[in-house]
Amino acid sequence: MTGTTTLLEARYRAVLRLLPAYYREEREEEMVEVFLGDTERDLQDQSRPTLGEAASVAALALRARLGTAAAPRRYALLGSAVRLFALFAVLLQAAAAVADRALELTWTSTHGPFARDMFMSGFSGQGPVVATAAVAAWVLPLGWTVGYFALLRDRRRTAQISVLLAALPTLWPFLAPLATDFPPPDPAYATAAAAFAWLPALALCTGCHRDAPPAVLPVGTPGTVYLGCCVVMGASVVVLPGVVDSVWAPTTCFVLGALGWLVRRGRRGRTAGGEGALALSVLGLLVLTLRVAAAYTWLGVSMPLPTVMVAGFAVQAAALLLLTAVLAVVGGRDVAAR
Repeated sequence: MTGTTTLLEARYRAVLRLLPAYYREEREEEMVEVFLGDTERDLQDQSRPTLGEAASVAALALRARLGTAAAPRRYALLGSAVRLFALFAVLLQAAAAVADRALELTWTSTHGPFARDMFMSGFSGQGPVVATAAVAAWVLPLGWTVGYFALLRDRRRTAQISVLLAALPTLWPFLAPLATDFPPPDPAYATAAAAFAWLPALALCTGCHRDAPPAVLPVGTPGTVYLGCCVVMGASVVVLPGVVDSVWAPTTCFVLGALGWLVRRGRRGRTAGGEGALALSVLGLLVLTLRVAAAYTWLGVSMPLPTVMVAGFAVQAAALLLLTAVLAVVGGRDVAAR
């Protein structure tokens, strides 16, 4: 630009400060020229950037910080970690949803008419709002599986829409008291469950943008890893039914998966892949929060909990805490060594 800086140009440059420094150095002048466009200079002191322009710059700033082809190393590492976190979390959610419904349908089909009536009662007899919410809560989480495979096939829009729909049922406990006579949910568990769903969904939507590289599993094939997670979750429920709650299966799967990751890294002696360990550590922190919140809800139960159940919860929480700390340290060291 030449001459005195107008108020509109100054405002555009202020908005562009949302962009990382490396991007502004390359593109700021060009973007200011485009934004100013054909606006007459006499009108530029009475104008300001539109909300749409500010939103587009904010979205570009997020993409630039989450790894593009020309991004500096720290932004590339951050973007890779966010995408791996989203991939691992969506895989865990997908396997948990399918395993839970497979076990529920198996139990319903093998325990006679009473079990079938009990299953169907969850979808009927409580009014259209509750029935619709119950059907949505049963069907929509299957979208995690759609999102997982769509992401690995580089169908990003399909993956984003699928995981956002899959996360919707976690909002129902907060909305139910407003639309029905349901009591308010336990705030700790409901919030932890919503965070466990929405943080991965938002990470996928922001990290897997159009300029990001395709998502790739660090090990195995998509189908084999997915099936393995489903089997582990189902087996953890069948083998130890006396300690099971809603968080038991995904916690068991995460613990075994994280242990496998660390063992594989130790055998190969690699310093690469620090983003994966950091992504797992963040996911481990989410699972730990959910595990503690779920255990806390049992404190309100009038009858004493079986010792084996309390021991199972404690072992899972301790394993999660240890693994999360180890993964954070390992990931930090691997990233620093690269």
